[in-house]
Amino acid sequence: MRIDIISVAPELIRSPFEHSILKRAQTKGLAEIHFHNLRDYAVNSYGKIDDYQFGGGAGMVLMMEPIDKCISQLMSDRSYDEIIYLTPDAPVLNQGIANRLSGFENLILLTGHYKGVDQRVRDRFVTLEISIGDYVLSGGELAAAVLCDAVVRLIPGVLGDETSALSDSFQDGLLAPPVYTRPAEYDGMKVPEILLSGNFPKIEEWRHEQSVKRTLNLRPDLLDENATPSKKDS
Repeated sequence: MRIDIISVAPELIRSPFEHSILKRAQTKGLAEIHFHNLRDYAVNSYGKIDDYQFGGGAGMVLMMEPIDKCISQLMSDRSYDEIIYLTPDAPVLNQGIANRLSGFENLILLTGHYKGVDQRVRDRFVTLEISIGDYVLSGGELAAAVLCDAVVRLIPGVLGDETSALSDSFQDGLLAPPVYTRPAEYDGMKVPEILLSGNFPKIEEWRHEQSVKRTLNLRPDLLDENATPSKKDS
């Protein structure tokens, strides 16, 4: 997978891609991450990429021309499955979106800044808009890093255990069950006996029950109000 990130300040998000899972994916050759500084496509020698909005109002808007130049250059070299704009006024990222994007080959991520981008950018180029939550950040760079982490870790071969991502929260519409590790007892707190039993069908049944309970308690909005989740076929 190749991901091209267009940003006013790409240095803000280089660090997450130099460590942990994102670094591993690149080292293995399973993901390529390329950063593009929008100021390299400025409309003048002073690096101008933004201007006041028509009709008045506070805040600057990223101009059409620099973004057009950057995206057009990228598209002249390859086709893209999605051109994604990170913005708070968009559908919120969920596991289903991450799953779908992980199967693509080429993505462009356009990060917003200031008051956003000229609407004509969204009309001409953007094929998908994503928010990471109902709040506003100073720019879309951190949102782009979040999206990349959520997507890249799902690419086959990135994680050490291929089944690990499949048991994450939200993959089946439920939160993940509680997990435990050694020792079996610590300061009077014991690991549930079922997990020590070796009876794997019963363990899976327990985990599913715990997932349902945890989702009901913490995120009831995830459950279909007209149906009770049933255990997935193994």
